[in-house]
Amino acid sequence: MKFSKRLYQKVKPVWEKNHRHPFVQGIGDGSLEKDKFRFYMIQDYLYLIDYAKLFALGAVKAHDVATMGRFARLLDATLNMEMSLHRQYAKKFGISEQELEQAQPAPTTLAYTHYMLHVAQNGTLAELVTSLLPCMWSYHEIGQALNQIPGASEHEFYGDWIKMYASEEFGELAQWTIDLLDEEAEGKPERELERLEEIFLNTSRFEYLFWEMAYHKEMWPTDD
Repeated sequence: MKFSKRLYQKVKPVWEKNHRHPFVQGIGDGSLEKDKFRFYMIQDYLYLIDYAKLFALGAVKAHDVATMGRFARLLDATLNMEMSLHRQYAKKFGISEQELEQAQPAPTTLAYTHYMLHVAQNGTLAELVTSLLPCMWSYHEIGQALNQIPGASEHEFYGDWIKMYASEEFGELAQWTIDLLDEEAEGKPERELERLEEIFLNTSRFEYLFWEMAYHKEMWPTDD
């Protein structure tokens, strides 16, 4: 059994909770309040800034030129394409570029991104890939599931989000990362595989906490 399948079985209960989360369900049926998605868009923008750094670290830790090049392209696409599209999409919700650039991360955003960067900076390439994969893989799975709901992909505000993450292009990106992890995990001792399991489970848990944070618009408890 490929290691990615072992990981999938490990986190399946968490991912099922992600699918059932009212934020995700609200995107699918169009009932999610716009102010909650607006909060999510700002925090997701801040998340992407640090997520892009993982691709830079991936290029540093890669063992061959081809993998270095792929990580470099992912970094370029995230910084110069995905974040640009994010800014354009944010305008639908009345979010200006200035507001995005001046926004502060919520506690969950900060904890999640710092955990991934800590793993990536201090660990192996396998650990780095394991830390970033749950976001990519689970988003594609969620996008595909929501895309099956009649009319969901045509929703005025949430349709583009669904189509982006359900797309074949995004799926290919997720699959490349899955394949890379399977290659890196091959032949590793059980102790190291258990460490990768722990990382994958933790970042999957953070994915759930990110939906929860956005749904309740959770900032620091001391903020007004």
